[in-house]
Amino acid sequence: MAELVGPRLYSCCKCGNQVALHDDIISKYFQGRSSRAFLFSHAMNIELGDKEDRHFITGLHTVATIKCCDCKELLGWMYVRAYEETQKYKEGKFILEKSMIIMENW
Repeated sequence: MAELVGPRLYSCCKCGNQVALHDDIISKYFQGRSSRAFLFSHAMNIELGDKEDRHFITGLHTVATIKCCDCKELLGWMYVRAYEETQKYKEGKFILEKSMIIMENW
């Protein structure tokens, strides 16, 4: 009989609050402020900070920081607006830094 296993999840590294599903990863090839990062289509149990414009290698973006809603640990950011046409796919997507999340149900 096969074991029933729940969905593979990512959680806050500080408190264990679940913040994203593995199935929502769009790309594993992003760079965060201090480590590699994943681009997710959705995130949960987070708080968005103030919007600000940031210059990245790929151009100017408006982003909002992402914090864990339980412990307030900074996890990454959400792309609010991309000014370059080729980067529009990032709008509404979430960057979670690999060093700030842990895997569960693997």
